[in-house]
This record gives sequence, structure tokens and C-alpha cells, in this order.
Amino acid sequence: MIVAERKPLAEIAEMLKPFRKICILGCGTCVTVCLAGGEKEAEETAAALSLLRQNEGLETEISTGTILRQCEYEYIDDYAKNGFDCDAILSLACGVGVQTMVARLPDKIILPGLNTKFMGYPLEQGVWTENCLGCGDCVLDLTMGICPITRCSKSMLNGPCGGSQNGKCEVDKDVDCAWHLIYERLSKLGLADRMDVIQPPKDWSTSHHGGPRTIVREDVRLEDGE
Repeated sequence: MIVAERKPLAEIAEMLKPFRKICILGCGTCVTVCLAGGEKEAEETAAALSLLRQNEGLETEISTGTILRQCEYEYIDDYAKNGFDCDAILSLACGVGVQTMVARLPDKIILPGLNTKFMGYPLEQGVWTENCLGCGDCVLDLTMGICPITRCSKSMLNGPCGGSQNGKCEVDKDVDCAWHLIYERLSKLGLADRMDVIQPPKDWSTSHHGGPRTIVREDVRLEDGE
């Protein structure tokens, strides 16, 4: 899932300073799961912002709401049927959600309330770790489910490097060496000989290095007028 964190309240307050009527809009999917931008967080942000602005003597009217997915027009349209009676919307969605809102509601001022971090999974309650860069050419079949592109600090396809010691990365001794983990995983499955196969240089043309990416599925696209 996409993992994000709320921007510092002072930063949020500064970007909203010119506006009196503010709508704080949560998103009901990824950012709800990572406890950054759901309904609860929208209400908490509204309460904290309202108090801060009152202390600063700023006239304030703050409302809250939640769209199930701010990254899809369907849900935005359903929520926006009654319009937005506000000067600015603070979106607690990820960066994709904010930009989708802007595309769908171009006449509205929509500002980001979160810092989008990465795609990851929960290690434990309140702890998330990055495990996918969205490189566009998945190699998890080679490593049996441990991503060397993300989890190796050097994104090496042939490892480990010479700096790895005692199963830890030379970049940070608290970080596991991805290739040590891969070796252990392959050995457990009886596939350790895969370590002997030299992988060719990665084709980075499928990643963001070539600019914004678009995926088209002709088999599911709607014909004009449908």
C-alpha cells in the first residue's frame, strides 16, 4: 500500500493562512490504513488547526469529510454532488489522490496535507517499511519474493556487494543486507544455485527515469459514448 505521513501542523497552517473556510478531506483507503489521512485524522487535524488559528486571531470555519478513494473520479463525483462550500480543500490523500482531485475539480484550490513516502507493508502496529519502488519490471521471481531493487541500498541485481558484513548493509548497520536475505530465502527453498546466475543490467526504461508512465488496457477501455 502507499504509506504517507501528515505534514507538520505548522506547515499546514501556513499554507492555509489566506483562507477562511476550509474543508479537510480524508481518504478512505491506503492513508486510512496507515493512520495518516482517514476520517479520524481529518477530524483531529481540523480540531488542531482550528485551535491554532483561533490563537492567532484568524477567522476560521472548518469542515471535514472523507472520500472513499480520492484517486478515482467516480468517488470524487459522488461526494462532490452537493458542491464544496469552502475557499480551499486540504486533501489528506496521497500525492496521487491530490492530483486526481485537482484534475477533476480544476476550479478548486486543493492543497496537500500529507507527505507521500513509499509503497510498503506493516512490520507491526505503527511501523511500515518500504519494499517496492514500482520499477515496472518485477524481478521477485528471481529472488523468491525479496526485492533487491528496493531493499538493496544500491539496487544491485547481483549481490551481495563487498561492503556487506554479518548480514547487514554497509550504508546502515541497522539495515539487513537484502542479498543476505535473498540467499537465506533461496537456500531454504533449495534454490541457492540461483546465486550463481549472473543477471544482465536492469532495463530502467520501465521505471520513472523515462518520465511519467501510463498503462493502457485496451481490453477494458470503454468505447466513446459508452
